[in-house]
Amino acid sequence: MTRSQAVEDARTAVGEVRESEPRAIQAEETRGAEPLPRSRGGMFRSLRNYNYRLFVSGSVVSNVGTWMQRTAQDWLVLELTHGSSAALGVTTALQFLPVVLFGLWGGMLADRYSKRPLLMAAQSLLGLLALAMGLLAITGHAQTWHVYVMAFMLGLVSCVEVPTRQSFVVEMVGRRDLANAIALNSSTFNLARVVGPALAGVLIYALGGTGPIFLLNAVSFAAVITGLLLMRTSELRTPEPVARGKGQLREGLRYVWRRPELLMPILLVAFVAMFATSFSMSIALMAKQVFGQDASSFGVASSVFAVGALGGALLAARRARPTRRLLIAGGVVFGLAQIAAGLAPVYLAFLLLLVPAGMALITTNTAANSSVQLAASPEMRGRVMGIYVLVFTGGAPIGAPLIGWIGEFAGPRLGVVICGVMCLAGVGLAILLTRFAAGRTHGAVVRGVVPAPGGAR
Repeated sequence: MTRSQAVEDARTAVGEVRESEPRAIQAEETRGAEPLPRSRGGMFRSLRNYNYRLFVSGSVVSNVGTWMQRTAQDWLVLELTHGSSAALGVTTALQFLPVVLFGLWGGMLADRYSKRPLLMAAQSLLGLLALAMGLLAITGHAQTWHVYVMAFMLGLVSCVEVPTRQSFVVEMVGRRDLANAIALNSSTFNLARVVGPALAGVLIYALGGTGPIFLLNAVSFAAVITGLLLMRTSELRTPEPVARGKGQLREGLRYVWRRPELLMPILLVAFVAMFATSFSMSIALMAKQVFGQDASSFGVASSVFAVGALGGALLAARRARPTRRLLIAGGVVFGLAQIAAGLAPVYLAFLLLLVPAGMALITTNTAANSSVQLAASPEMRGRVMGIYVLVFTGGAPIGAPLIGWIGEFAGPRLGVVICGVMCLAGVGLAILLTRFAAGRTHGAVVRGVVPAPGGAR
């Protein structure tokens, strides 16, 4: 290999391509793949796909049920432990712990097996867990350890279900409508985040307990499973499953490290998500300790933040495809909005600043999700999404306690401000680490150590 050829290969390896359409995207799914659109199109254009209409219809019902169950689960823990916040924290930790420990393996399973039957199995297990917890609660046999076990089992199933569901979207809509479909998924999720907890609160009071809420959520999974069963398999863009082999997890990590178009959004989401969870937690502290508001006002603040996120998701649905500039801008605006919210002089100003904060956060998340799925080759997409889900959820156990400790000793205002500053620093660090990785790959290829990546092996 001549030096000029090596340099050219290195340029390919580090992704020195057009920002709007990276070469990894151009090369992906060349077998019958449709080109990415040049125009924005309609806000709901991905609903033209029959399979995706079934999927998103079931997801609306299931997401509302899931948020209802989350509210009922927290309420049940508080009832069983007589208001123990520590028990509530343990429950949340147990639900996220399996994703941190086993999320990469879940992504590998998504590559090895057909995603549609895998999703049906996972949704069925989630429904059975909700049914079991509902029966225990209704019969009066529910104990705290039951909730702990259920939370851990939910997390285990989510290790497989989340990366499989995320990587299944492109099989339903193709690359042309992928960004729009991901944005609509975020819209339905945030709509459920607004409706679900409020509906759960009403029903817990009206039905006399949390048990019926778990049962309603168990029934809601039937909507997703039915939609999956009714799909036209001939219209799915299903890649060949990856055969079992050694070193597939390491292969996935190397695949991401060598591709800046994947590494950049994953690193940025890792840092932003680390402090996004702590900001949601800080909303309660700001409402109560700084502005002296009651529980109902805290509920209003949470809803305003969710409404901002919903608006951001709908705006993202109008974009044909994400760009790196949009991804970075979303992270920067989210950090600045947190700083401004921490310095808000009155409660009304605080509420108003929650809207752009929610919009910026969801813009970052949807842009990163779309970028990662578009840039990953089909046979690697499950493992890549496993890494994405891991960093998306794994940062919370680090960021939330850190900001909580700062807020406890220095006050909620300073905690929120520092949260915003750390988010801005994380965006800058993600850019620097991506350039460092690109430089390492560039040097290795020039020396002939690493072959230029042209797709997954």
